[in-house]
Parts: sequence; C-alpha cells; structure tokens
Amino acid sequence: KLPKASKLSDISFEIEDRIKTKDEELNRVLGGGIVKGSLVLLGGEPGIGKSTLLLQLCLNLPVKSLYISGEESSKQIKMRAERIQKSNDNCFILADTSTQRIFNQINKIEPELVIVDSIQTLHTEVIESSPGSISQIRTCTAELIKYAKETNTPVLLIGHINKEGHLAGPKILEHMVDTVLQFEGDQNFIYRIVRVQKNRFGSTNELGIYEMQTNGLKQILNPSKILISNQEHNLSGTSIAATLEGMRPLMIEIQALVSTAVYGTPQRSSTGYNAKRLNMILAVLEKRAGFKLGTKDVFLNITGGINIDDPAIDLAVIAAILSSSHDIVLNYRYCFAAEIGLAGEVRPVPRLEQRIAEADKLGFEKIFIAHNTKTSKNNVQLEIIKLKSVVDLVEYLF
Repeated sequence: KLPKASKLSDISFEIEDRIKTKDEELNRVLGGGIVKGSLVLLGGEPGIGKSTLLLQLCLNLPVKSLYISGEESSKQIKMRAERIQKSNDNCFILADTSTQRIFNQINKIEPELVIVDSIQTLHTEVIESSPGSISQIRTCTAELIKYAKETNTPVLLIGHINKEGHLAGPKILEHMVDTVLQFEGDQNFIYRIVRVQKNRFGSTNELGIYEMQTNGLKQILNPSKILISNQEHNLSGTSIAATLEGMRPLMIEIQALVSTAVYGTPQRSSTGYNAKRLNMILAVLEKRAGFKLGTKDVFLNITGGINIDDPAIDLAVIAAILSSSHDIVLNYRYCFAAEIGLAGEVRPVPRLEQRIAEADKLGFEKIFIAHNTKTSKNNVQLEIIKLKSVVDLVEYLF
C-alpha cells in the first residue's frame, strides 16, 4: 500500500504513553517520563555516574526491566546494587555484547524497559568489524530502534564521549535516537547535572541536578539552597546571581578575590565562568568606571563546581570584584540579574519574572536589574532596583 499525503487537520494525534519513574529530575528532563518505544542516549565522562543513574532507575521501577552490560560482569553490577541498597525482583541483569544473544534473552524475558551499557561494546554478526567501529555502532543502534518501535518498549543507551566532550562514534548516532542527554559534573565535586541536547518528546531547556553520595545519586529538588552557602560571617568579594539553567531558575554564589600583582604580570583566573568574558568585564570597569584593575590579580569562582554561560550573571561578577577590591562586604540579601555591555550599560536579560520569583521565594530583599526592563510586581516582597550603568551600581553599593 503506497503512502498518501494527508491534510494536517485530518491527522489524529494522541499524547505519548509514558512510564513515570520515581526520579523526578529524570522525569522533568525527559518531559514527563520515559516515552514508550523511544530510544534515549545518555553520554558523559567515565566514572561520572551514568551506570549508577540507570541502575538506580531499574531498581526503582515497578515494571520489568533488563539491564544489559557489556562493560561489567553480573557480580560487579550486583555489588553496585548492594551499595545503592536496593533490591528488585523485576530487574534482570545480562552481561553480554552480542545483539543476537541479547535479543534471544529479550524475547524470553519480554521486559518493559531495556538499558544498554554501553552501545560502544555491542557487536552484531550481520557485519564483520570490531565492536565500537562506526558500522557496528550504526547497525546495532538500528537493530535496537527496530525492536523499540515494533514492541513499543523504551530503550536507554549509555554512550562514551571523546576527548572534546562530544559523544563518541558517528554523528548519525545522535540523529537516530529520540533523546540525547548529557551527564556532566566535576569528579572533585558532589553535584551532577543532566542536560538535554535533543528531545523529540519535550523541551530541550530542562535540567536535572543530582548529588553523588556513597549509596548512589540523590535528587536535588531545590538546588539554590545548596549552591548558596549559609553566610554566618561577613566576607567581602561575595555576591549572589539569579541565573537560569535551561528553564530552571537558580541562585548561585560568586566569589572574587582581587589583590596586588606580586610578580609584575597580573593573573586572571576564573572557575565556572568564561575567562574571556571576565577580561571584558575588567576592561569595562577600567574604561567606563575608572577602576584601575590593570595591576591587580583577579580570581573568580562560581561555587558548587558548576559552569554558567548565562550573561545575566555579569552584574553579580562586577559586584563581587568591586566588593573584594575595596574590601567592602555586600549585603547577603541582595542579588543581581543583568548583562553588562561594552559601553558599561546595564542590559536586560530574558525570563526575568522567573528569576525575581525565585529570589523572592528564597527571602532576598533586593534584586538589581536593567532600567529598561518591564516587570510586574505580582505578590513579590523584594525591592526591585533598576540601574542604567555600572556607575549607578557603584554609587548605590559603595
């Protein structure tokens, strides 16, 4: 039967059938749960916690699931499950790499969810090449897509990443799957972030935050409280920025240290913030506000080990730098949400209402924003202060 073109209005539409997990962060990232018949690819650094996250998912689901591992033995997975301190009779473990033998087991067990750890270790007898090669990855993924769509069973794949931080293997792998998730974080810090790079069934602006503990990954439902330290003692060089990670408002702490350059050449160092942008902000302060920072070392740090690309934290960065430079403590109940232009002007940022609502919820007293921003003060207790330029900020705070 040949396919026939249809009017858009004649095409029937049904909401996707999803499996709700007990992991609210993963539900949010996937757009409300795992869509039946979908293929999800999860990538990340070695040892970041990809296997732990998906094993936890298996152990917490009420449906029958099959965890296929080509990297660890069944005993190793059992040891990890014991560490997570969960047991589930619906969770089946298979340590194999041949897709023919895997599908044989799938037909016997008939799971409602399949997890493959990892796609780079699988091989099929259909083609002759080593596991991890482009043709093997493409063919094995195609076999899994065919199985997922025919049986309406969701399949979650773990993927390796290369030195640049991109998913290893052919780019077509990302085009073939329905959803691509990036699991990231610094191994020296306890926080992990799941970002969406592609999602055919939801928004790509969502974000999940976890805390790595000895017994697995714990969801963080209110990250702002964790990313801001409880400031009992007053210290200069600290400010709070109202940022957005995806669709999620976060309050983050920015620390700056400005000191006289001992070795002649001043150092510029930043952790979690773009170093080139820091240089630009220092140039703006020198040219537009008259602060002589050319002979000073400037160190900047975003606490919690997370990287922020949001330009809305510019104003908070300036406040922290000036606070450290003059050794004047900023009020810990003040927060900032604005971008800085090259002329030293304070520029508006998107989705400001969400940022203000989050700041108000956490009990901040004042938020500093751009003067040409329209805001509706709906049930908000905190005071909104509008600034035109960096000079206005200096006059207000110092």
